[in-house]
Amino acid sequence: MLVFFIAGLALLSSSFSSSNIATTVEYDSNAIIINGERKIIFSGAIHYPRSTPEMWPDLINKAKEGGLDAIESYVFWDLHEPRPRQYDFSGNLDFIKFFQLIQEAGLYAILRIGPYICAEWNYGGFPVWLHNKPGIELRTNNEIYKNEMEIFTTKIVDMCKEAELFAPQGGPIIIAQIENEYGNVMKGYGEAGKEYVKWCAEMAVAQDIGVPWIMCQQNDAPHPIINTCNGFYCHHFTPHNPKGPKMFTENWTGWFKRWGGRDPYRTAQDLAYSVALLFQTGGVLNNYYMYHGGTNFGRSSGGPFYVTSYDYDAPLDEYGNLNQPKWGHLEQLHAAIKIGEKLLTNSKPKTKEFGAGVHLTMYADDVTGERFCFLSNSNEKVDANVDVHNDGKFSVPAWSVSVLQNCNTEIYNTAKVTTPTEHYSGYSEDSPKLKWTWTPEPMEDTLQGKGTFTAPELLDQKKATSDKSDYLWYMTSVNINEDSLKEATLHVSTRGQVLHAYVNQKLIGSQFYKKADNVHSVEGNDYGFVFERLISLKLGENTIALLSATVGLAVRF
Repeated sequence: MLVFFIAGLALLSSSFSSSNIATTVEYDSNAIIINGERKIIFSGAIHYPRSTPEMWPDLINKAKEGGLDAIESYVFWDLHEPRPRQYDFSGNLDFIKFFQLIQEAGLYAILRIGPYICAEWNYGGFPVWLHNKPGIELRTNNEIYKNEMEIFTTKIVDMCKEAELFAPQGGPIIIAQIENEYGNVMKGYGEAGKEYVKWCAEMAVAQDIGVPWIMCQQNDAPHPIINTCNGFYCHHFTPHNPKGPKMFTENWTGWFKRWGGRDPYRTAQDLAYSVALLFQTGGVLNNYYMYHGGTNFGRSSGGPFYVTSYDYDAPLDEYGNLNQPKWGHLEQLHAAIKIGEKLLTNSKPKTKEFGAGVHLTMYADDVTGERFCFLSNSNEKVDANVDVHNDGKFSVPAWSVSVLQNCNTEIYNTAKVTTPTEHYSGYSEDSPKLKWTWTPEPMEDTLQGKGTFTAPELLDQKKATSDKSDYLWYMTSVNINEDSLKEATLHVSTRGQVLHAYVNQKLIGSQFYKKADNVHSVEGNDYGFVFERLISLKLGENTIALLSATVGLAVRF
């Protein structure tokens, strides 16, 4: 018997009635077309629960000043529905207010419902009660899961419709996403995964929101869903629909940090290079992930061992300050590319190779003679001197792209940073003093095998705690009646992250997980370890107590 203790060009329009001006959203391979106006879109991810409502207007305004056209955010299922059919949209969970502020600033919005999001967020954004439903299998062709996913998706869509947030209602949302990077894991789900993707597409389209739906990292996204690219570079990406727009939904501005790890860093030059290459090769939309990373408040950090800071080396730092020179260097890039927007969205590119990784791409209007060019050098070490004859000679640093107005005047180069570097501190004398609270833990009881409930079998920690705590005590007793049995080996196999083991109230050892290459499950638990110690037992009853701890639940499934 075990005892347990839980410690602390497709036209998309709609007939929605609205006092706002209805907006049509169309697309083809060259542009996002909004009310007939052909556009390229610069967007940036700002997650509303990773900041405070007081920060939202400033973050949005700095994004606009940085040359963004749109702001993107996931929707966080675990926060909004912590218990089945009990919803929370208060405080920094008021995503309706967040999107309304985006519109008030004159920006568009991209709604990534998921509702699986990854995002380095605890359990990938799934509420743990979902895991605990009998018979459920997550992210596959499972009726129990699909029913819950559809209920939540419909809830979010209906709230957006009621608030008139979709473009055909006069709102800011021009694109919505269903699922998230499923193509990266789909193979492990077999035929059930393929059926699930088809169902996701059908369910999303049936929501009738009047704007395009996308799936990122999903090369077989069913029509009319648009497949998009995530990564550090997406210039080689080609949409599976030749009439579809080439969209970079996650251009990673840095990376997330783990406990004990280095601060991730991506140079402003390299980030700008990836953006310029995207538009040189026919890109239509670039979304920075993240534009402002913010903070993983409470226990929202995913795992294992992701820190509470989600700074991400983004253009706006964790506190909302400008991360220079990155913010300014990108602002200049956006302005330079926008000069060529009309040509980029109305003409087909012509590319000339100069050898050694140097390419000149021209967008031109054959009627007016207007031209706009990108001159790229993909060589990582060697600068290039390029003679473009009548248009002049150009020096293009290694691993960079020059933007050429009229194809004869360099107005920007991704490797030439003119924005001064600035450093900010998140601390000031006016910062409030922190207040700490804690919950006492009855160690004496647990070490003596006294818990709050018993079970005849080992329980899954997520099921036992429902994610209300990072800790669970597993306790049992062993009765020894022969001297020959007093020496033994305690062997514990766990998929957890931390284990502390006690025998007869004495700590015999602790161990942290290490990644196990040979462990795999569709819930992404590719971590685990075996804890093994020689122990001495006494005649009579012996108490064994194991404290299992999580440091952020797995985020990938």
